[in-house]
Amino acid sequence: MRVLAINDISCVGKCSLTVALPVLSACGVTCDILPTALLSTHTGGFTGYTFLPLDDEMKKITDHWETLGLSYDMICSGYLGSRAQIDFVKETKRRFLKKDGVLVVDPVLGDNFTFYKGFDKQFADEMLSLCAEADYILPNETESFLLTGTRDFSKALSSLGNICPHPVITGAKTDEGYFIYYFDRGEQKLCIPCVEGSFHGAGDVFAAAFCGCLLRGLPLDTALAVTANFCYRAIVRTQREVPDRKYGLNYEREILEFLQELERCAPSDAQNR
Repeated sequence: MRVLAINDISCVGKCSLTVALPVLSACGVTCDILPTALLSTHTGGFTGYTFLPLDDEMKKITDHWETLGLSYDMICSGYLGSRAQIDFVKETKRRFLKKDGVLVVDPVLGDNFTFYKGFDKQFADEMLSLCAEADYILPNETESFLLTGTRDFSKALSSLGNICPHPVITGAKTDEGYFIYYFDRGEQKLCIPCVEGSFHGAGDVFAAAFCGCLLRGLPLDTALAVTANFCYRAIVRTQREVPDRKYGLNYEREILEFLQELERCAPSDAQNR
């Protein structure tokens, strides 16, 4: 199995491609990367960081790949810094995703019910058009609101389900606790353990582990449960062991248990797909 991860590279602060590459590779699949930007650090909690968009280089990279005849079982996209990069992901899907391949979109837009710097409603509308080409989308509770205009998770899920077969709203906080809302032959809801507070890079760990589970043949509900357990353990360890959370999750110490659970749940023929 071969997956292409499209995201930024933040040189300090574990997130984006520096998380996707090791987690997906550990799942037993070949992970290639297409960087959208190069940052000295991620943008959450650091100041004075450098930012270099890589639009021109992305075109050169994919043109070279075409001469190699590369194709992918899955393409997963994360941070995209411009509408042009959103269009580029659509083009990359057409050029490199296998006929029966899967597109997973993490529509990175914001947190705490506000847009990240540089994003706005027009950008969200463009991101929604990319979501319409995806098989799975992974908005957090903020992004589901920015994409649909409602904080009602059932209504947001229904709206997103009209454009994507499998929307997944992560970290949805309700009066009853935290849930993952997802669409799989109708609305489904998975109660998840959660730790209060902000943990940078948690969404990227979730997205990478989830994609790895899908590639190994886990059904959607099992993939979400295994991924949520992994992220929870990593967050608890980070809370206990990492004084400054902006440097990312200490997920590496929990990856063995994640892989063992993945092996127990994966179909016996998944390795041969």
